[in-house]
Amino acid sequence: MVGTEFFGNFDLASLSIWLFWGFFALLVYYLQTENMREGYPLELEDGSPAPNQGPFPVPAPKTFLLPHGRGSVTVPNGAREAREVALGHTAVSEGFPHAPLGDPMKDGVGPASWAPRRDIPELDGHGHNKIVPMSQAAAFAVSAGRDPRGLPVQAGDLEVVGRISDMWVDAPEQLVRYLEITLNSGSKKLVPKPMVKIQADRVRINSLSSDLFEGVPATKSQTEVTLLEEEKISAYYAGGTLYAADKRKRGF
Repeated sequence: MVGTEFFGNFDLASLSIWLFWGFFALLVYYLQTENMREGYPLELEDGSPAPNQGPFPVPAPKTFLLPHGRGSVTVPNGAREAREVALGHTAVSEGFPHAPLGDPMKDGVGPASWAPRRDIPELDGHGHNKIVPMSQAAAFAVSAGRDPRGLPVQAGDLEVVGRISDMWVDAPEQLVRYLEITLNSGSKKLVPKPMVKIQADRVRINSLSSDLFEGVPATKSQTEVTLLEEEKISAYYAGGTLYAADKRKRGF
């Protein structure tokens, strides 16, 4: 019979398992390198190249076509942030925390750090803005729980800084992402919903003291928020949890 001489003493089960392990190793290599298209080559906290780049090489550039006419993006592209990270060494060797050199809330470092996302709104699958003010979304209404609109906003030092004037909803997900605050000065700021506590007669924001609300990054438009603006706003409130701690009179 054809092939009897070859397969008579050949272990097909062994071949199958080795082919599987070979395929699995190639799959791990492929997935790991594809995962390195952003954030690589690695850098130290001060921006210099890291001596240990890991066992896998950075993949070759690949261009992705974006939906809804938003062009294309090529990664990795070797681009670096234009801003300088305002952090300084606290020890000679690496592995120790870096300390802010200026105002960490304005410089966007430590827990207040943000990533340079695209300065355009996030879109849903139909090309519409994903996050919209509820005042502009007639299909949405508060069906359960306390409607915070009109309630005073109390900062972490117990000062009233303004009132809630609107809610910004994630239309596809059908949930509230941000509350809009009209400050006592008249300016409008957004606050991420997870950073607030809605009570019966007030809205508490414990991460910021009253003097920091004017510094909350503003949006260019009153009806949309960009990815970069979302990043900066969320980072600002998160940074206040640490950097504004000495200004808060009471804890949570």
